[in-house]
Amino acid sequence: MSTSTQDEFVTPPGLTPELMQWVRTQSAAGVPLPSLLQSMRKAGWAEHLARRALTLPEEGELPFPFAAATTPAELQIQTLTSGVPEPDLKTDPCCIHAGDREVYVLTSMRHPRVVVFGNLLSDEECEAIIADARPRMQRSLTVDNQSGGESVNDDRTSNGMFFQRGENELIRRIEERIARLLNWPLENGEGLQVLHYRPGAEYKPHYDYFAPNEPGTPTIVKRGGQRVGTLVMYLNEPTRGGGTTFPDVGLQVVPRRGNAVFFSYDRPDPATRTLHGGAPVLEGEKWIATKWLREREFK
Repeated sequence: MSTSTQDEFVTPPGLTPELMQWVRTQSAAGVPLPSLLQSMRKAGWAEHLARRALTLPEEGELPFPFAAATTPAELQIQTLTSGVPEPDLKTDPCCIHAGDREVYVLTSMRHPRVVVFGNLLSDEECEAIIADARPRMQRSLTVDNQSGGESVNDDRTSNGMFFQRGENELIRRIEERIARLLNWPLENGEGLQVLHYRPGAEYKPHYDYFAPNEPGTPTIVKRGGQRVGTLVMYLNEPTRGGGTTFPDVGLQVVPRRGNAVFFSYDRPDPATRTLHGGAPVLEGEKWIATKWLREREFK
């Protein structure tokens, strides 16, 4: 009779070793348990077997955090913030008080969750961000899902830079405003990224979440979990082109200085319909600032 080691796993009755390996891989990549359960339902697994694979109660509502979690990856998921960033739109307001500024609600879509804001930034703030960022611009990099690092991507033909979170008074003020507007902890935000697009520059359609099946994702999500929301702020207005596009729903947000577009994604899955891109700038130039929001504190 052999003795089990720490690296060996016992497959629960009715389940396959391949499924349990998939569950462990997805959990290690930071995919929330409710999303895994939903994926298994769609794949045709019986409810009680899907819940058994995830060590969840076989019936009833799912509590959060999940008291039944037993594996290290599941215990780590217990620390995640519940839900996703979300402005308070329950009463259909025309504007939201974001602490130091009244922000207008211009457009709201439920699926995908997209909200267009007006008056998020003042003209003076837009100019100050551009002025501070301009000397530090370099060819934009994207997250490399293979290695967990960053690399040049031919789909992204812009220049960019990152401000550290809370780097100066201007950045702190804007980050606090965003945290109030989206009801999400300030510390769960990545540093503000500024991008500059010249004529012809674009960012082809992509997702902002980290693909769970990529080898570099476990390394990436160690710093703060999955991305769950994106806020793109427009710092100027190109003469033509440069809109933010959502191909799955035929939506294009036209850049207007001081405005912003927010979208959230509750799981790293194309079903969120958050495929988006930066259309080519046809005339003039485009400056934007992007804030990505994580499940938990970004370090």
